[in-house]
Amino acid sequence: MPEGIIEATGRRKTSTAHVRLHPGSGQVFMNERAVAEYLRRESLEMILLQPLQLTQTRGSFDIHISTRGGGLRGQAGAACLGIARALIQYDPAMREALKKGGFLTRDPREKERKKYGLAGARKRFQFSKR
Repeated sequence: MPEGIIEATGRRKTSTAHVRLHPGSGQVFMNERAVAEYLRRESLEMILLQPLQLTQTRGSFDIHISTRGGGLRGQAGAACLGIARALIQYDPAMREALKKGGFLTRDPREKERKKYGLAGARKRFQFSKR
């Protein structure tokens, strides 16, 4: 790994994000595209950049994120966790603020599997007495 590059991984639902952080001008790329072009929604971009806002390091790093699986919301959440983990590797003093903000906790919610004899995970077929 080249000098000054920090790597971390984040996950949410079925999405995985590999984050590479290195000192720079604040450019953020997701799957080789600008983050605004890739996510297409300002709310998702805000989710992604929250750890940087909290630690006031918004313009200090160039970030390259490689994501796979899930939808855009899951990918943004996975990248958020990856960025938070990378920031801790960069400066362990940031851990307390990120932990208090809830950025180091992996969201455990996953889709529940469908069960046999049911219409979905919990929904049942309509009961007919006659």
